[in-house]
Amino acid sequence: MARLGVNIDHIATIRQARRTFEPDPVGAVGIVERAGAFGLVCHLREDRRHINERDLRLVREVCRSHLNLELAASDEIIRIALEVGPEVCTLVPELREEVTTEGGLDVAGQLSNLKKTVERLAPITVSAFIGPDEAQIMASLDAGFFAVELHTGEYANAKSDVEREVQLKRLARGAETAAKLGLYVACGHGLTYHNVQAVVELGVFSEYNIGHSIISRAVFTGLEEAVREMALLVG
Repeated sequence: MARLGVNIDHIATIRQARRTFEPDPVGAVGIVERAGAFGLVCHLREDRRHINERDLRLVREVCRSHLNLELAASDEIIRIALEVGPEVCTLVPELREEVTTEGGLDVAGQLSNLKKTVERLAPITVSAFIGPDEAQIMASLDAGFFAVELHTGEYANAKSDVEREVQLKRLARGAETAAKLGLYVACGHGLTYHNVQAVVELGVFSEYNIGHSIISRAVFTGLEEAVREMALLVG
């Protein structure tokens, strides 16, 4: 059965829009777990635009399931990750001018540095957020990553059925290649209640990490129901 990781960053985004104290992303932990998710995902960005250190430390304290921390290969954030001790650290590219993480990590182009980062994060399990390309998958194995999370943004943003099918095939090939190499294979970015089913039907992913669509739906249905609906779709 595939697992659902729920990204709670955008609960903090709503809070930060008013620079106030609510909604508190820490309050989402128990709700998400009760609703059937495998675990929580959050991204501690260098600019702290949503999740901050206080959030992360309290989420770690109350989380009884699985915590996946997304982070850039920054000395400061790596230090915090080692202190907090999530089950998984997912290395992602990070640009201050972007709205959200766009594109995958260039593992092949940063192989030596990322290998050192993976070693520094031991004994935490480390995943690479990458595009579904063979060169990046092979490089992720060479760098010592245990897992890869394939970027589904190009599929999610496809403008036609033809383009969507092309991207689905890329995802399938990438996942199959990674699995054959012994890597754990997850996916995420831009997945919604409307487009996730076609990815699920590929039958190649062990984990789906989804945030914005779930938090958006929660505005109308409540968080527990929103998570439960998505868990049923991916499971």
